[in-house]
Amino acid sequence: MKAIKNLVQAWSVPEIRKKLLFTAAILAIFRLVAHIPASGVDRAALANLFSQSPFLSLLDIFSGGTLANFSVLALGLGPYINASIIMQLMTMAVPKLEELSKEGESGRTIINHYTRLLTLPLAGMQASGMYFLLRSQGIVEFLSPVDMGALVVTMAAGTIFAMWLGEIITEHGIGNGISLLIFAGIVGRLPVVAGQLFSTVAQEELFTYLSFLGVALVVIGGVVMINEATRRIPVQYARRAARGGVVSQSTHLPLRLNQAGVIPIIFAISLVLAPSMIGQFLSGVPNPDIVRFAQTFSTLFTPNGALYNTVYFLLVVGFTFFYTAVVFNPTKISDEIKKHGGFIPGIRPGGQTASYLNYILTRITLAGGIFLGAIAVLPSIVQGFTGITTLALGGTGLLIVVSVVLETTKKIEAQLVMRNYDKFL
Repeated sequence: MKAIKNLVQAWSVPEIRKKLLFTAAILAIFRLVAHIPASGVDRAALANLFSQSPFLSLLDIFSGGTLANFSVLALGLGPYINASIIMQLMTMAVPKLEELSKEGESGRTIINHYTRLLTLPLAGMQASGMYFLLRSQGIVEFLSPVDMGALVVTMAAGTIFAMWLGEIITEHGIGNGISLLIFAGIVGRLPVVAGQLFSTVAQEELFTYLSFLGVALVVIGGVVMINEATRRIPVQYARRAARGGVVSQSTHLPLRLNQAGVIPIIFAISLVLAPSMIGQFLSGVPNPDIVRFAQTFSTLFTPNGALYNTVYFLLVVGFTFFYTAVVFNPTKISDEIKKHGGFIPGIRPGGQTASYLNYILTRITLAGGIFLGAIAVLPSIVQGFTGITTLALGGTGLLIVVSVVLETTKKIEAQLVMRNYDKFL
């Protein structure tokens, strides 16, 4: 109710209403361009391929729903997201990039420029790989080198165009533009998927329908709770008073339960789908023994199978620990607290503080990793119990939708607070 009240109040403010209308207009342009098809594609075969490949479905999510249509924006924002993840990891590993990240807005501007430059070659490689994959499935006709080059350039240009739309939303609209474009792509497909879902459930028992809705509501509530959950560690700083003496100032260090977001799911699904993709590749080899091995290999890692979901769950938990360890360094945080004269009550500064932070971080990361793993495999579990195969959102899509809604709501609330503060002054 508070979010709806803030939205109504924001609409009554001319400056915020202008930003909301601008954001809506850019999203409409994005969805319009996303329906401009590329030539030489068998639509029916393409839809069948995407329905059988969870990996391609994941890429379609991060393209904003444009890859399944093979539009001029077929790659969407996938290369930019990959470039952002690479740059974020490199910032933690390369000292010069780490120094840039600490230089404030100017440093972030330079890192964003490097991210854009890295996006272009990644888009070219992904476009080439997508062309060869679709051609091997008979979905795209054979192209000459010149025509193939034109197709790759067109798809890479589409990625740059989508990236530009996201950036102008961030600059002139409300919320993070890249996230909103992905959100629009996911939500834009919900009416069609919902129609398929209801037509399927209408033939089932009422209990199946109610159980599906109940699970959906519980999962959404759980995602909101985990996404907003933080462990606040109290920190005290000693400050010298104006008339002498020392004054203690208390604050807290917030540690989010889910610091990695959807990135562990992205990494995990890329690896867990590799065996089936390798099996499909080996199935075309003339040697019958290799073909038999490939079939067995693919069968073991069939999506929705027990081994597939077990490995998927463990990989998500493992990557959650890995990514959290990369982005949060307890030793560095401990040194920063000590450098500014702070300490955690009851814990000695330095090594003991780092050990304490690492202990807390390990416990909350385990809980967050188990939750992410459960969200990742939950669609398969629900499909097994209900028999409903047309689930509207997978774990990754659900996390993205909820995160974007929460983030945009906070942005609108911050705009209202800022306006009221300026008005008060």
